[in-house]
Amino acid sequence: MHLDFSGILVIALMVTGGIWLLDAKFWAEKRQGRDIPILVEYARSFFPVILIVLILRSFIFEPFRIPSSSMRPTLVVGDFILVNKFAYGLRLPVVDTKILEVGEPQRGDIMVFRYPEDPSVDYIKRVVGVPGDRIEYRNKRLSVNGKPANITKHGSHLWMNNRCHTINSLRFREQTPDSDHEILTIPQRSSRAEGEWVVPEGSYFMLGDNRDNSRDGRYWGFVPEENIVGKAVAVWMSWDFSCGDGISWNRIGSIE
Repeated sequence: MHLDFSGILVIALMVTGGIWLLDAKFWAEKRQGRDIPILVEYARSFFPVILIVLILRSFIFEPFRIPSSSMRPTLVVGDFILVNKFAYGLRLPVVDTKILEVGEPQRGDIMVFRYPEDPSVDYIKRVVGVPGDRIEYRNKRLSVNGKPANITKHGSHLWMNNRCHTINSLRFREQTPDSDHEILTIPQRSSRAEGEWVVPEGSYFMLGDNRDNSRDGRYWGFVPEENIVGKAVAVWMSWDFSCGDGISWNRIGSIE
């Protein structure tokens, strides 16, 4: 169990609902035309709002802001995305117990999850390995179950890191039987994290699209199923006033 914004909403819902329900004099006072206690009035007003927000955020969609460049060029710093909370099954808020099976992560999905080394932190990466897969990453080349991904060069890509320093990367189209998306590599950086991994049952292997600028499964291993938050499906707003140009309207839309 971890206390996050959903936990705060649950507590607020219980408090406002409790005040409303425990005020036994409420209906009598209303019939007699008396003033309703201000605390009860606030509870009545906030309870349905909190309930709606909790339901939407816990079971349907949750907003998430991209904090780093690890998913470039697909997602950039300042992108605000919608995370589908029911794509991989419905879970109770706070306790994260799955109550309904809906679907499972597929290779190529962009998934939000709680960082295995610190579950209070949300991460976002791309699923490259599902249970039973053998993943290999060597010489900046991904292989899934012994089949190397096909890569096609798509030119260069300039971007700024968190210190607002410009970095020139190579842009590739990476294709596997289950996924087709763009990735970045940085020519002057060696392939720092290489190896071979077999994904255990109930876990997933994640990589960032910005392969030489991503701390992902190559460093910390696998994402257990219970850490899954949801599937990223769309960018609904994008702005970055630190190193970017402000609002980027052209980024609004679905995620590849």
